[in-house]
Amino acid sequence: MTIENKIVAITGAGRGIGRATALHLAARGARLVLGARSEAEIATVADSIEKAGGSAVFRQLDVTRRADLEALVGLAQDRFGRLDVIVNNAGIGPISRFDALRVEDWDAMIDVNVRGALYGIAAVLPIFGAQRSGHVVNVISTAGLKIVPTMGVYAATKNALRTATEALRQECVPGLRVTEVSPGFIDTTFVDSSVTDPAVREAVNRQKRKLAISPDAIARAIAFAIEQPADVEIGSIVVRPTAQD
Repeated sequence: MTIENKIVAITGAGRGIGRATALHLAARGARLVLGARSEAEIATVADSIEKAGGSAVFRQLDVTRRADLEALVGLAQDRFGRLDVIVNNAGIGPISRFDALRVEDWDAMIDVNVRGALYGIAAVLPIFGAQRSGHVVNVISTAGLKIVPTMGVYAATKNALRTATEALRQECVPGLRVTEVSPGFIDTTFVDSSVTDPAVREAVNRQKRKLAISPDAIARAIAFAIEQPADVEIGSIVVRPTAQD
């Protein structure tokens, strides 16, 4: 049971859960391949890892472009000779009521939350198949487990990914592992950077201030799934505050 020397690619690694996961896995000895829309943010994360004695490379990417995911996986192969894990973490949540008709936000969530993760899966499967080993970790959400107003489209995208994750798990040959991790209210900038409706943003932030837990909790859950022996697969993990319904 070890994480040391595993090569792990993470999307959305510049902040929040992605950043916490990168730092935690690096401290456990993993070598990181980081991707995010903000090159400055992932450069800062990589620099922190390197200064602490770890190993990290990075590449700016947009998960809605398939070529960007292929390039991230190519970077892992070029620098480290293989890839052991991909954490499909990038996601957005510009939530709103349906009758607000923020259709552009709906499109964006579908593109990032579903298409982006699928592009990550498509990029790694040929490599994992050739290696006869590999691990896909998809970060989903408890929003898909308890459906509430304003989160209809967001939850739908997360449940679409949940369905795809389970099908992928059943299709995978021995040596390949698949895990879904569903965070609850997490103390990140996700709401402020994603939610475009001011009233909804303030309401969610009020809940976050009362309930949210550290993104380190998700990082530890991801590490737990990764560190299992090769013949052990952790299929699903839900991590939420004890006070969350």
